[in-house]
Amino acid sequence: MKQLGAILMEDGVLTEDQLMDAIDEQRSRGASLGRTLVEMGMISEGQLVRALANQVGMEFVELGDFPVDRAAVALVPDTVCRRHAALPIQIDGDILKIAMSNPGNVVAVDDIRTITRMQILPVVASHDDVLNAIDRYCRSDAELSELQGAINEEADAADLSDMSTAVEDDAPIVRFVNLLITQAIQDRASDIHIEPQERDVRVRYRIDGVLHEMQNAPKAIQGGVISRIKIMADIDIAERRKPQDGRLSVSHNGKKVDLRVATLPTVWGEKVVMRILDNSTATLELEDLGIRQKNYEAYSKNFTKPYGMILVTGPTGSGKSTTLYATLNQIARPEINVITVEDPVEYRIPGINQVQVNPKAGLTFASALRSILRADPDVVLLGEVRDGETAQIAIEAALTGHLVLSTLHTNDAPSALTRLIEMDIEPFLVGSAVDCVVAQRLARRLCSHCAVQYQIESEAEIPVNVGWVPGTPLPTVLRPEGCQRCSGTGYRGRVALHEVMSINEEIERLAVARASSAEIARAAHENGMETLLMDGWAKVLDGTTSVEELLRVVK
Repeated sequence: MKQLGAILMEDGVLTEDQLMDAIDEQRSRGASLGRTLVEMGMISEGQLVRALANQVGMEFVELGDFPVDRAAVALVPDTVCRRHAALPIQIDGDILKIAMSNPGNVVAVDDIRTITRMQILPVVASHDDVLNAIDRYCRSDAELSELQGAINEEADAADLSDMSTAVEDDAPIVRFVNLLITQAIQDRASDIHIEPQERDVRVRYRIDGVLHEMQNAPKAIQGGVISRIKIMADIDIAERRKPQDGRLSVSHNGKKVDLRVATLPTVWGEKVVMRILDNSTATLELEDLGIRQKNYEAYSKNFTKPYGMILVTGPTGSGKSTTLYATLNQIARPEINVITVEDPVEYRIPGINQVQVNPKAGLTFASALRSILRADPDVVLLGEVRDGETAQIAIEAALTGHLVLSTLHTNDAPSALTRLIEMDIEPFLVGSAVDCVVAQRLARRLCSHCAVQYQIESEAEIPVNVGWVPGTPLPTVLRPEGCQRCSGTGYRGRVALHEVMSINEEIERLAVARASSAEIARAAHENGMETLLMDGWAKVLDGTTSVEELLRVVK
């Protein structure tokens, strides 16, 4: 049998010197050579599995690129696939090809042979690839259809909006709601929209900022589904005439996932939107957001100051809160007191005092901010500057020795100063208090498995005002193609585009003089600020996103 090291060298993933270093390390660790190579970062898990498959003469498959036969997948129950980390991928006569990370698992092979009554041919795939493929192909569509049939039968005999029907743990309604949430989490959705229509109920998932329509549900389940979600979110199920808000938690693959629930009365019934809160977002660092070095240096000079005001601006859903949380993670230490005022508190962060506004009880942004300034804070995170009163208190806090982080709804960074002045804040206070403004957008990230190179053929294809010098050689960029890993969209994940404006003496003088946002923008550019378009173009050139996506999010 050929040695593992020789196979890796033949494949071109390892040099002889690297192999010698790994063998020396292996002896000191007492681990296998393959595991040592992975832990040293010399090869990936997938490269190791491919080499091991080659070593024993078995076929290796990349499931992201393999044309998986859905008819083969349907032969084995979802629970069996997950239990054994094995996925049927192809039927050839009476032979069923199974992708496994451990093809020596004879129990799995025997189970699948008994279920399908076919000969089993194991092939090798990496463990992560198998699990991702199971999530992708063992979807709940069939079970949803089965549940809808059961729901329709029950609808003839009972009113599904009745609370008692929705509480049963094994009731079709309960299973239906659980499946919707589970499927959304597996699909990396940020929001679930359940929208009553005239004849059915539309279900849509927002994935990477774009809504995708899923399988529509029968009108008969509408009342039961909405009642079930209200019960889970501790919302009044009898109140259907006004909007309500709640929160619920579910367990998914051993992890706790929080969802924020909002109801809205429409002409066809109550619409429900569930925002899936990924708690890992609360532990992100600024480098994880894709902020470029130049912008990071400008931003860090301001958030490391002991006082002043930092504003993050952009439309709803542009990642402003995520940026503020990542900033808090950079500056929060046991020796400083951090207090936040939010509506609502999206992510629970240990070691930080978080306050949720409650207008019904008289706890507004302004009143909460007044109170917490008496609680000896060093850093204050204010969810949003919504009105002049809140803005005035926040400005005064920044001027009296507190670092204030907040968000504002403006299209670009220079407009933030004029917006504050329009809220009747004295211009000299705005110029003195605000240290930095960050404008932000979220663009979809190109799928790393299917993006293809594209040679720009004319300068007309290059967006205007991105800093491109006419007459220079036209660049080669990447564009989306679409594959199974990204569900044919060409994109997977998102990246933030930033515009960081540090306030210098010139910009402060313009703010005091009530200059227009255009004049402030001109001064900021002269001071070295890059616009959202410029930052986006840099991320197009490095292959992170596409020209089309840049133009979609920055107009």
